[in-house]
Amino acid sequence: MTLVVLFAGPAVADVADVYDFESSSQEQRYQNLISELRCPKCQNQNIADSNSPISKDMRDEVYLMMKQGASNEAIVEALVARFGEFVRYKPEFESRTFLLWATPAIAVFVGLLVVAGVVIRSRRAGPDAPALSEEEKARVDKMLAAQEQDRTS
Repeated sequence: MTLVVLFAGPAVADVADVYDFESSSQEQRYQNLISELRCPKCQNQNIADSNSPISKDMRDEVYLMMKQGASNEAIVEALVARFGEFVRYKPEFESRTFLLWATPAIAVFVGLLVVAGVVIRSRRAGPDAPALSEEEKARVDKMLAAQEQDRTS
């Protein structure tokens, strides 16, 4: 029993971050900020959910900057300057992120063009589509006969 108590200490030593806030709105602001920032180490996890040391440093930085009176934009910009644009889940629209933002619209537009092309082509062919010529019918019959012969042999 003594061993369990002795080794249980390190297991619970990694407790959640505890920060003191002056109001619940300030705590909500903090929670919103850390949930909007992505951990640079963990591929697609925000710093609120990440256990990595860099996320802890980022949470501490957000807390300290909030205590110093920094705005949300200033906090995000400071972290972007330090860790890169990757920490934003929603990168700003600018010339280098144009393709990132435009790709879904371009894909939908190209898809609509393809569908429109298929519909127009099928309407043109419609019920008035020309039947097979006598030569084409003979070739099809010959291929079907060869296929049938291969199955039976």
